[in-house]
Amino acid sequence: MIAQSTIIFVIIGAVVAMLMVGGGIIGATFIIRPRMLLKKRMNQIGMIGDSGATDKAESRRQRRIQEKVKQLEAKSESKGFIDTVNDMLLQAGLNIGPGVFFVLTLISGTVVVGGYIVAGGALKYAVLALAFGLYLPKYVIGSMARGRQKKFTQGFANALDLIVRGIRSGLPINECFSVVAREFDPPLGEEFRLLVEGQNLGLTIDELMAKGIERLPTSEYKFFAIVTQIQRQTGGNLADTLSNLSDVLRERKKMRDKAQAMASEAKASAGIIGSLPFMVSGLLSVVNPDYLMLLFITDTGNYMLAFGAFWMTLGSLVMRKMINFKM
Repeated sequence: MIAQSTIIFVIIGAVVAMLMVGGGIIGATFIIRPRMLLKKRMNQIGMIGDSGATDKAESRRQRRIQEKVKQLEAKSESKGFIDTVNDMLLQAGLNIGPGVFFVLTLISGTVVVGGYIVAGGALKYAVLALAFGLYLPKYVIGSMARGRQKKFTQGFANALDLIVRGIRSGLPINECFSVVAREFDPPLGEEFRLLVEGQNLGLTIDELMAKGIERLPTSEYKFFAIVTQIQRQTGGNLADTLSNLSDVLRERKKMRDKAQAMASEAKASAGIIGSLPFMVSGLLSVVNPDYLMLLFITDTGNYMLAFGAFWMTLGSLVMRKMINFKM
């Protein structure tokens, strides 16, 4: 009887163990495994609540942005002289080629040197006049390009807000670009108009934005182009991304305005110090012109003027470097 009861107890134990193992397998198959697969999938796309997975997704996005920035910098550094001149003309919004620019440079140098000689200037300083004349067109075109980029940046945050509202209301991105092209003045509206027309002609948004960066190489437009390209590759909510970019641009503007306000006193001091020699020279030319003319009619006076102009220029450049902040 004891042996028979022992056998029955062993059989019952084996059946219970088999039921427990089978239940575990069934639970793992129908309950635990789907949850594990869901967690793994959410981890891959960066939607899981785990902060480590979110940090990994964010670091991947940051690495892609850094790679895009490095590619843009490498592309700009590998350009030749002619391409650099052509980009400079595009940034100024001029519809001329490098050949016309070189002709204008020669004409400017010739006119400045001719005017200097006709005015009675010494021939030994004609080289300086020639250098000034050759540099003048480049300076003017550079000023036009900087003004164009500044005007673009001022309204760029508002344009992004308009695009965000359009996307959230259900409009396609191309139609949002069309609205910006109609509502904003050049160069902002013109740039988005070129984006729309290029897409209608069959060009990709990546090619169009690469060309746009050549025309407007601002950090704001570069970041907009990079974010848009990465968003098209990885997917996600473009409206939220552009909204965050708009907030960043507004904060940058606030910081830039604050820095300029803090540097206004230093700029006023630099302007007063820089104007003092000219003010004193003007007063001396009225009170005692013969005393001042020695600087212009004698070799020693000419050397003193050149020496003073050199140090004056050097001091102005140092002060300008100290009070100008790039952000």
